[in-house]
Amino acid sequence: MKAVKVGRLAPQALARVTTRAQEEIREFTLKELRQDLDVTQTELARTADMTQSEMSRLESRADHRVSSLRRYVEALGGEIEITAIIGGRRVKLTDV
Repeated sequence: MKAVKVGRLAPQALARVTTRAQEEIREFTLKELRQDLDVTQTELARTADMTQSEMSRLESRADHRVSSLRRYVEALGGEIEITAIIGGRRVKLTDV
């Protein structure tokens, strides 16, 4: 990181490092994701056409249906992408 600060990296290397840092995947629970986006359960429930209590139960579950996750994430303005990792190979699943 020190090399970046003092400008020792070539422009191409700096671009690669910057792109890789921007692509870093953050890990959140559903509740943490909602809170990070500064959305209340009530606001999200309204957008997802659910009740606040349904939203609370959804956030506290350990096991989710893909359809429920999709509904939740879409109400936040996002989309679900499911990737299987098998033997170090990443495969984006398109039929879920």
